[in-house]
Amino acid sequence: MFIRQEGSVGEKTMIIETGKLAKQANGAAWVQLGDTVVLVTTVCSSEPKADLGFFPLTVDYREKAYAVGKIPGGFFKREGRPTETEILNARLTDRPIRPLFPKSFKHETQVFIWVLSSDRVNDADVLGITGASVALNLSDIPFEEPIAGLRVGRIDGKFVANPTYDEKSQSDMDLIIAASEESILMVEGEAREISEEDMLEALAFGHEQIKKVIEIQKQIIDKAAKAKMEFAAEEEHPDLTDKITEMVKDELKKALQIKEKEARHTALHELFDKVVEALEEEYPEMESVMGGIFHDLEKEYMREMVLQEKIRLDGRGPDDIRDISIEIGLLPRAHGSALFTRGQTQALAATTLGTKIDEQKIEGLEGEFYKSYMLHYNFPPFCTGETKPVRGPSRREIGHGNLAERALKPCIPSDKAFPYTLRIVSDVLESNGSSSMATVCAGSLSLMDAGVPMRSPVAGIAMGLIKEKDDVVVLTDILGDEDHMGDMDFKVAGTREGITAFQMDIKIKGISPDIMNVALEKAKTARYFVLDKMNESIPEPREALSKFAPRILTMKIPQDSIGSVIGPGGKTIREIVEKTGVTMDIDDDGTVTIASVESGAVEEAMNIVKALTAEVELNAIYTGKVKRILKFGAFVEILPGKEGLIHISELENRRVERVEDVVKIGDEVKVKVIKVADGKIDLSRKALLNEEK
Repeated sequence: MFIRQEGSVGEKTMIIETGKLAKQANGAAWVQLGDTVVLVTTVCSSEPKADLGFFPLTVDYREKAYAVGKIPGGFFKREGRPTETEILNARLTDRPIRPLFPKSFKHETQVFIWVLSSDRVNDADVLGITGASVALNLSDIPFEEPIAGLRVGRIDGKFVANPTYDEKSQSDMDLIIAASEESILMVEGEAREISEEDMLEALAFGHEQIKKVIEIQKQIIDKAAKAKMEFAAEEEHPDLTDKITEMVKDELKKALQIKEKEARHTALHELFDKVVEALEEEYPEMESVMGGIFHDLEKEYMREMVLQEKIRLDGRGPDDIRDISIEIGLLPRAHGSALFTRGQTQALAATTLGTKIDEQKIEGLEGEFYKSYMLHYNFPPFCTGETKPVRGPSRREIGHGNLAERALKPCIPSDKAFPYTLRIVSDVLESNGSSSMATVCAGSLSLMDAGVPMRSPVAGIAMGLIKEKDDVVVLTDILGDEDHMGDMDFKVAGTREGITAFQMDIKIKGISPDIMNVALEKAKTARYFVLDKMNESIPEPREALSKFAPRILTMKIPQDSIGSVIGPGGKTIREIVEKTGVTMDIDDDGTVTIASVESGAVEEAMNIVKALTAEVELNAIYTGKVKRILKFGAFVEILPGKEGLIHISELENRRVERVEDVVKIGDEVKVKVIKVADGKIDLSRKALLNEEK
């Protein structure tokens, strides 16, 4: 049955359809905003995956080249592996929908989001969240409730729902929200140092708009939703639970009070091994069930400690920040480096200054552009004491790196003010919570160590939450276990002036604006504390760049002189590069960028360019080289590529019979410009002889 529903969201019309495409999927939805269209499908396996400790959900977001009338590049001329943008957009949908499946549902589930059409005006990323909700709620796959995605911008103080690409460039925030009718589930975005109050207002505005999108969904779901499939609920084992509880309750609480992560985990593993050894004969082949019960008890006791005693796993109070240590300039050859350690989380960041040739070319549905600033985040398995195969950056690494990149971006100088390509690499060497925020701090410090004239230093902090009914505790600087067993992971980065980036995942319902406000205010206090620590290490960017960094100078030449510098087939510019050892780039507007580690080479190349593009001045005196001799005079090159004629009558004060009697090819001659007209230059040697008299 084909159903089409449309409604207004902000100042735009959203269309949702189902029943025409992909009818063999468990659920499918077409979502359209303007001429941007996504098709979202969902399918699950008929049988559950046994003995899995996680829900096997896969979300893929793919952009079709035909969506903008393009043929893909490369040898194969077809779409390849997902780009970073596609991976980030897949994560935007995965994070809010994952908690809404029943805990005991273990059927392998796939959600595909295909961008079928792009008008290069409306972004498709948030449509994927909405489409996934429609497809899942229409299907027989168990899913809790409808949700929707929405982007919020703010232009001249006015909030805008789902701003266009042009509107985003004018906005001081880019906020993506996923929410149900009752609760906000996920927040992601960046901002130009907005206040905590501004962020709360943006969230409230976005949630109201999301309710309109959900109302459109409901009208389709009510008409076409399938009955939900039956699945095996988790079997309860009350007797086993009671026995394990009685066995471990005292020792488990003691183990959870061990402050050091590795020692605590070792104690917990040893305690669980005792449980298995004692009960495996009575309960054979139930080790995984015992593990689930043990984990639930661990979570219960950890939450009790926080709510009742206000004591956390490592002994801190709710608002305490772990010890921070900072080392600047750790790497002798890197252009800038910093080691940032907070508790058992450690990030080593290195900044490299490159030239325009090092920019990254990005090809997407919105068009092609170049990035002159990038941050790459690596999370090797040894940072958590594990062994795993390393096969390129994971989705998590790409997501965390993007968050840190956005956090620093508002404080990076423009390429016009600082004409370098910047690459920051953050290698996480230890991790026990909030490595992305440690990356923000380390990245900011490494930029300052490199001498990048940042507008302000940037710091980040991760906030958590433990909530049971009316008992609520907000946690500052959370551990990995507090993230895993808590109710919220809220990362906030910014300067003293305001917030620059944020990412929030909420695992429960009922987080009120008051709780959000408390979390933001505590994050602000913590951010100021971290910034003070960073300021003690390096209060401002270094005045001089590293001696290993390239020196870059820019100059502007007339556009009609670009050809003179490039030369036929690039011959002239190649000769300059070979002679001086610099790298050069010329923009269409006449901006010439010259770079080299040797400052003298940069100046030499710049002088050559100046000479190539200099204009011949009337009455100016030049020393040039004779290039050609004809019967009526000699042609002299007075500037690179610019020749003038000394007529035979202008060679001497006397009559000259043959030009060769005065000058020969290769001679250097001092001449005066006596006429410039119609592209011709007349020179005189005689005029200077007369002046000398």
